Amino acid sequence: MSTSLVGTSHGTDDPAGQAAVRAVLDGVRAARPELDVREAFVDVQQPEVGEVLAGAVHDVGSAVVVPLLLSTGYHVRHDIAQAVAAANAADRAGPSPGSTAVAVAAEPLGPHPLLVDILADRYAAAEAAHGPFRSDDVVVLAAAGSSVAAAATAVEEVTSALAQRLGRPVTPSYGAGAEPRVPAAVAAARDGATPGARVIVVSYLLAPGYFLDRVLEAGADVVTDPVAGAAGAEKADPRLVQVVLDRYDAAVRA
Repeated sequence: MSTSLVGTSHGTDDPAGQAAVRAVLDGVRAARPELDVREAFVDVQQPEVGEVLAGAVHDVGSAVVVPLLLSTGYHVRHDIAQAVAAANAADRAGPSPGSTAVAVAAEPLGPHPLLVDILADRYAAAEAAHGPFRSDDVVVLAAAGSSVAAAATAVEEVTSALAQRLGRPVTPSYGAGAEPRVPAAVAAARDGATPGARVIVVSYLLAPGYFLDRVLEAGADVVTDPVAGAAGAEKADPRLVQVVLDRYDAAVRA
């Protein structure tokens, strides 16, 4: 059996968010029927990543934790890293320790060119529903945010790529951990906009949940669906599934 994939998300109380993440992993299972795919969380929901990872290593022999997170941050560098370290330490202390790590962590999902494609499509869908957008409408990208500097750098990379795709400026903003925060960015966009121009927020968030709720309250005229798509979608975007598999494959090869 191939190395197990432990898809690890933040966790949410929002049923729509839970369903969206499950759909992503169901998409991975459909794309790779031979692959052992398990779901874990770093917060809010159970089971925790350490527990799932230990079970995957026990059952399969090796596992890759794929963070279902759009950028690095505390959960990647602390929760997931600790779970991987604990699994490898337990293997080394076992009766027949191997010479290689039994558990590794993949890179988070972003930045990735396919995510930019998805964001551009979410923008286009919002324009179809609320547009046409004017050339003087202002676009803000909303990310979850982290105090880890590398996370902001990754978000800025995605923001720049999206701006190039849309052919218009895009300003990054964050729900926590970095500045500007989404409400401040929306307010600043509103203050600097020409009369009648709208503020459009592109949701660089994986699924419905706490941060998307806060974005919806931030005062923008239009908010796009999150990366995983509209609430209630039965199947995950195949491009998002591919990003998960890209991260898994890269970790297996490393």
